[in-house]
Amino acid sequence: MIRVLLVEDQEIVRRGLKTLLETKKDLQVIGEAGNGQLAVQQVELLYAASTPPDVILMDIRMPVMDGVEATRLICQQFPGTKILVLTTFNDAKYIAEAIQFGAKGYLLKDTPAEELAEAIRSIHRGYTQFGPGILEKMVTQAPPKPQLEEPPPGLLDLTAREREVLRMLVAGASNREIAQTLFLSEGTIRNHISHILTRLNVRDRTQAALIAKAFPAWLDASSPPSK
Repeated sequence: MIRVLLVEDQEIVRRGLKTLLETKKDLQVIGEAGNGQLAVQQVELLYAASTPPDVILMDIRMPVMDGVEATRLICQQFPGTKILVLTTFNDAKYIAEAIQFGAKGYLLKDTPAEELAEAIRSIHRGYTQFGPGILEKMVTQAPPKPQLEEPPPGLLDLTAREREVLRMLVAGASNREIAQTLFLSEGTIRNHISHILTRLNVRDRTQAALIAKAFPAWLDASSPPSK
């Protein structure tokens, strides 16, 4: 059973999310909070009771304390906490801040119910999760980094298939979209992404995409350029 904490300032939305999630046999809503400050307090109480949330669904714009600050405080105090940001605001600034402070994913509130449930399961399993177009927008709006003479060794070590997957990550494709395009299973794509993160020594697909963005000529090449 995956324990979920709901953080949302609009009660009617919170009730709707709770009703939706409780239709899933493997999901259990163990607490609710109407702002970031209450969310921090709830997490402290749940950890003290040895029933910490497995995943926190965190809204961004809330009174008293917003979701970005709550994410920062929760992840600082409880580093293992997995937070999935859920909001109506498709804003790269909020995404970047939430991810920087430790959030594991970012979805819009109009995400279909089954996709939301699957995103919670994915976050719980240790993967990152981004709604359609969100990662692409985040990468596109990221400030350009100074171009280095050569890409880092880990980038040069990627196989042709891994570079292909990485190009699609930069474009904001989901695991399912990559799998369908390359005619591979989602499990195979997850393995490729895991290898990419290990080779690049980064923790998530956003960081991998940002590194790849810094070397577009190399990424677009059919094979790594010779030294």
